[in-house]
Amino acid sequence: MRAEEYDEPAPRGKRAPKPAKPKTFSLHWGSGIVEEEVRIETPHHRPTIQLLKFLDGAAAGTYEIRFCYYDRHGRFQRSPMILDAKDVRRMRDALKTAPKLKRLLSALAR
Repeated sequence: MRAEEYDEPAPRGKRAPKPAKPKTFSLHWGSGIVEEEVRIETPHHRPTIQLLKFLDGAAAGTYEIRFCYYDRHGRFQRSPMILDAKDVRRMRDALKTAPKLKRLLSALAR
């Protein structure tokens, strides 16, 4: 079956929702999209782990992991991510939604 055979047509007069635009990033050695991201909410910030997929620049075609956080207002912060020991389990549970990122981080802990 072709992919379009799985999609049900939108009801008459209604448009299908547009897919979410991927988050992008730009670093000195390349730019691309955030392919997977997990985050948890804490009283102070939103610790986040991202799988960066480079599409352009010297790093094109590679992946990198970024440990970062967002402040309480949803603004990206360029400081290092700090994760309270009591939140490790919650972050681990969040990784269930990001299989590529989980696989890379598992290799780190071997």
